[in-house]
Amino acid sequence: MSQINAVITGVGGYVPEYKLTNDELSRMVDTSDEWITTRVGIKERRILKDAKQGASYLGAKAVEDLFAKKAVNPDEIEMVICTTSTPDHLFPSTASIIAKKVGIKNAFCYDIQAACTGFLVALDAASSYIMSGRYKKILIVSAEKMSAIVDYTDRSTCPLFGDGAGCALVEPTTEDVGFVDAILRNDGVGYMHLHMKAGGSARPASHETVDNREHFVYQEGTHVYKHAVWNMAETSAEIMQKHGVTADDLAWLIPHQANLRIIDAVVKRTNVPYEKVCINIQKYGNTSSVSIPLILWEWEKQFKKGDKLVLTAFGAGFIWGSVYIKWGY
Repeated sequence: MSQINAVITGVGGYVPEYKLTNDELSRMVDTSDEWITTRVGIKERRILKDAKQGASYLGAKAVEDLFAKKAVNPDEIEMVICTTSTPDHLFPSTASIIAKKVGIKNAFCYDIQAACTGFLVALDAASSYIMSGRYKKILIVSAEKMSAIVDYTDRSTCPLFGDGAGCALVEPTTEDVGFVDAILRNDGVGYMHLHMKAGGSARPASHETVDNREHFVYQEGTHVYKHAVWNMAETSAEIMQKHGVTADDLAWLIPHQANLRIIDAVVKRTNVPYEKVCINIQKYGNTSSVSIPLILWEWEKQFKKGDKLVLTAFGAGFIWGSVYIKWGY
């Protein structure tokens, strides 16, 4: 009997229609198109303007896109894993809300909170479930309404983030495609450099926390930049060396879209030609765990079966890593 592996068999995506441009931001806070573009490479980001809709709305839209393209029967989905730092509620899981919205009734649903690295963590987990033989159809949904936790009076963070969702269907295969390996790491050194100060059990919401604007992303950019460059570059190089993949062998490098300068540094470390690097940060900004599946969605028609892809990300915690896959279709 051939060995069972896990492979992505379809992807979906969704971004809100509203585009928040750098010019518009410059009328909200002391910044400019030139300042943002030269420092992070972002020109615009998509924003979900409806205050009554959360991450589950975005996620459900991405799933509907996938289901329409692949003619998927919702009853066949056995598991939904949602990655998000902006859940609709602390409980229940956003995965369960998305499942309800798209008609999935027979699935085990749960959320993963691994910041910007969430899709990689979920893909590693889903692949393990599939290879164990216990599940045959797993849906990974990354959904982020980052605009809900961005302080639009803070010029250092408000230009960075956007909203969106991406999803992937993971199924078994006996072909030489799909998941190959993952290197995922975590340490606590980044806790104070990138977090939300209030809103959890350690500092519950109060008049004081609201007045102090502590329910938004807090980031010390210099510290985050340094660790992101080093760790994304090192794990990307490590997983390529481990499996004997050279820059010539690699079809695509897919880095988390946080900052164009971080992407540049990762590219230099891996020696991958720039034409093999997927970049859409200029259109969507940093969509946290959504950025990698959003690229899979946008580049889907350019991928060929058997293409070797390295996905790499870095997020709050700090948590970081790289995943090596062979494209399945």
